[in-house]
Amino acid sequence: MTETPEAAAASRAVRPPLLTPPLLRRFVSVLGASASFHLLLSVVPGYATPVGGGGAAGLATGALMLATVAGEFATPALVDRYGYRAVLAVGLGLLGVPALALPLSRDLGWIVAVCLLRGLGYGFTLVAGGALTASLIPAERRGEGLALVGIVGGVPALVALPLGVWLAAHSGYGLVFASGGAFALAALASVPGLPDRVRASGRAVGIGEGLRSAGLRRPAVVFAFAAMVSGIVVTFLPLAVRGAATGSVAVALFVQPAAATAGRWVAGRVGDRRGSAGLVLPGLLLSAAGTLLMVATAEPVVVVVAAGVFGTGFGILQNATLTLMYARVPTTGYGTVSAVWNIAYDVGMGVGAVAFGWLAAATGYPWAFALTGVAVLTAVVPAHRDRRPRSTTAATGP
Repeated sequence: MTETPEAAAASRAVRPPLLTPPLLRRFVSVLGASASFHLLLSVVPGYATPVGGGGAAGLATGALMLATVAGEFATPALVDRYGYRAVLAVGLGLLGVPALALPLSRDLGWIVAVCLLRGLGYGFTLVAGGALTASLIPAERRGEGLALVGIVGGVPALVALPLGVWLAAHSGYGLVFASGGAFALAALASVPGLPDRVRASGRAVGIGEGLRSAGLRRPAVVFAFAAMVSGIVVTFLPLAVRGAATGSVAVALFVQPAAATAGRWVAGRVGDRRGSAGLVLPGLLLSAAGTLLMVATAEPVVVVVAAGVFGTGFGILQNATLTLMYARVPTTGYGTVSAVWNIAYDVGMGVGAVAFGWLAAATGYPWAFALTGVAVLTAVVPAHRDRRPRSTTAATGP
């Protein structure tokens, strides 16, 4: 039966509002944390390189990501004990104050210590902030809301990454570090206006239980495979593309996150109306197709198209997997979902970059991209098994 215009209007009228004052205040901390983190992400390795060469740069980034994952693991328990506001405020403080302290020394130990503190803070903001954000979005509009939050966090990242490098080259490291610290500390002003705790239903779901739950584990594994390619593209595409195609790299590195942002938004809108479970497999297949297209590293147009296809699939997966995981837990499990999803993201990126480096050294870049695309396709198995929507079932068995 076709829905009448009057019925459609009534349906739209009862939809709960999305942009509430608490969510708008939460956007401030999203912007501050994202801008602070990404301004320094590509700059600190360059700051460390004169101290110990490429090894020092890798150590700085490795310390940052290791501490981020550690912070993500610890956050759900900290939120349970101290509340959202305290953990989010500490996370922003750990992002901001150490950034201001970076110019005090160029000793490698000092740089690594700063990276460890900032990584820990970023992990706190990702998981505590992510769980709080999910609680502020109406369940009926969760996909759309998470897509909007992704745009709010993604745009400053898109701008801050190249801006940090440009500022360091033209104005010095001090301005970059001061700006990164200021963004995080300024966002602290929004924290007192956020809820400290939310009304929760159901029993608590811990990290260990979340990782054992097939309802959370399968989407996280699928997303980790796509995140693996995301780390590879950022790290190796500039090295893989040679000759006349090198001019396409900058375009491809812009197209990929732009397509991912568009994919997240479309997935959010479609997922709210038809369910997110059916979007996971198409998102994975697009991600794999884009990866396989990157074999043609000598063809500028194909490189850009590949980045766009992969970015679209990756954006769809970002939204669909996270929305699906939140739908499968009670509100008491939002912190665990945020932690598991972010860990899948960070571990996938890190493992992918390391493994691809070894693989490319042995086979060359085209074959490495081809084999990586095939590896991504193996995630079709959990994606296919997980394609049916479920009700709230965290901690269910396989």
